[in-house]
Amino acid sequence: MSIIIILIIVFGTAVSVFTFFIVKSVLAPKKVASLADLVKQNKNTQAIRTAKHIISNEPRSSEAHYLLAKALEQDGKAELALMEMKTVSHINEFKGYCKENEFRPRIAALYQQFNFPDEALKDYLLLIKLEPYNANYYFQAGVLFEKRKKNSQAANYYKKTIDLDPRNSEAHFNLGTLLYKGKRYNDAKIILAKALKLKPDNYKAHFYLGRMYKETQNYTSAIQSFEQAQKDSEFKIKALIERGICYIAIQNYEKGATELERAVKLSLEKPDDSTLFARYYLAMCHEKRRDIDRAIEQWEAIYNTKQSFKDVAEKLSQFQELRENDSMKDYLTTSNQEFLNLCTRLMEVMNLSISDQNLTPMGCQIIATEKTTGQWRNTKKMPHLIRFYRITDSIDHQQVREFHEEIQKLKASRGIMITSALFTRAAKDFTESRPIELIEKGKLQELLDRAEKVILKK
Repeated sequence: MSIIIILIIVFGTAVSVFTFFIVKSVLAPKKVASLADLVKQNKNTQAIRTAKHIISNEPRSSEAHYLLAKALEQDGKAELALMEMKTVSHINEFKGYCKENEFRPRIAALYQQFNFPDEALKDYLLLIKLEPYNANYYFQAGVLFEKRKKNSQAANYYKKTIDLDPRNSEAHFNLGTLLYKGKRYNDAKIILAKALKLKPDNYKAHFYLGRMYKETQNYTSAIQSFEQAQKDSEFKIKALIERGICYIAIQNYEKGATELERAVKLSLEKPDDSTLFARYYLAMCHEKRRDIDRAIEQWEAIYNTKQSFKDVAEKLSQFQELRENDSMKDYLTTSNQEFLNLCTRLMEVMNLSISDQNLTPMGCQIIATEKTTGQWRNTKKMPHLIRFYRITDSIDHQQVREFHEEIQKLKASRGIMITSALFTRAAKDFTESRPIELIEKGKLQELLDRAEKVILKK
């Protein structure tokens, strides 16, 4: 009798378990299907609640975790969505509503959003194996390789993208910029031109074309390219700075200052290193135009932000002397005509008589002879070549070498280089056995003081 009872109990238990699994196998998919409908209808709050209920009973349900992630993402909770996506990845079971070719693009995008590039790259490489003809996956892998500074691999993935999708302007642009960075300018120009042909409003391509024109000193084309690049909000300030630099290169300081002032004004809205570069080159324009006070204003603004920026501290130190020395300030900042007059007075102090006098980009050049009296009055006078430099940068041996060649061409007996700055050690060494006198700012100051005394006596 007891054996029969035991058998009945065992049989009943087995039937109950079997019934439970039958019911579960029928109801569970219905619950997941209902959850999928809620997600599809954007009923996110209800979907999240339903998904959590399913997961509490079935913690390893990849479908429930994936649908929960979708609902959370739709509800603006992307970080929580990523956590659920990671759980799906660990479960690694793709079926039903959780298809691998749908899951991986989503988790890769979330990894990119939250700055996990290595994890994103792994998923895009898996996607390439799943769908080897999807150009976008190659493109995204290229972007991520480029972020890891693996430019060669990035270029290969961009090329594969273009093979699969020849009309992809972004892939052409990214490949073109990599070629530019590798100094393969001819190839880069071809690829970037193609990017523009495919998408004429891809204005950032103009920026790199402008850079290449600038580096080959084709400033007219560079200026035109940077004009187009300004239409891209990301590159607008950089393009203005580059245009300013190009105008400086062709010595159009007024237009250069205009572009750089615009760059400064725009960069102040979102300060970064662009502001410093814009101010630096704007100061250069003011310096070249002899507007030293405005140049100092820009250098001081840079110095207050970043004391170690380029040679700003040195510039301020040099021009601090000007604030305390009117004669040197006049030498550097006076108008061209007044500067020629000043050089004439300096020639008198040096006992030289001017035969010819001309302005140069950095100052002026004079051909003069020594004044003679008495019995030497009729002696043939050998010309001297004198160059005045209104600059703040040191003069190197190359400039002195070129000056020496000019002396030889003129068949002058000697040359004098006079600068408001200094000469490098190499420049001084070059003149040791040559008929060239170097006058730096210290001795120039003495000459200026003597010339001022002569004027006062008159």
